Amino acid sequence: MATTTSKFKNIECDPDLCIGCQICEYVCSYTKTSEYNTYRSRIRTVRVDEVLITALACRTCDNAPCVIACPQDALSQDPETGIIRIDARKCDACAWCVEACDFGAISINPDSKLAEICDQCEDQEDGPQCVLWCPKEALKLTTPEQEAQKARREAIKSIKDEVLPKIPLKETTC
Repeated sequence: MATTTSKFKNIECDPDLCIGCQICEYVCSYTKTSEYNTYRSRIRTVRVDEVLITALACRTCDNAPCVIACPQDALSQDPETGIIRIDARKCDACAWCVEACDFGAISINPDSKLAEICDQCEDQEDGPQCVLWCPKEALKLTTPEQEAQKARREAIKSIKDEVLPKIPLKETTC
């Protein structure tokens, strides 16, 4: 699976907490289209066999491949937030952006014939609704660096709690 090196916030899913309930998809589709239709969601629940369940949304990649791939210059990336915006006047539904996205985070709306992508509910005062409504708190708005820091802290705690107590201390005499 591809990884992002983005400095921007994106919606991350903890697969250890995700139960695949699809509430994130329903909430997203209702927020964006006023209908409960998972096909209209900007976040996707993904199941890999019966082992892994996770949710995927736009990763706000640095130098976003979807923006670069668009032959109509219909996509742009906000330099402050990393959020990808679609200019409806320019988008011709060619789907080059869909092909360029390693995460499968872009779709073409069959009715409007426009590309659709997560915008982190930037128009909502309380932020991404999928994060707000996730019953297992599996989703969060974070950066890759914040996640890396968390992983480092957990590794250090694990070493301190599990490894160090098992190391026998030698007695020294002075």
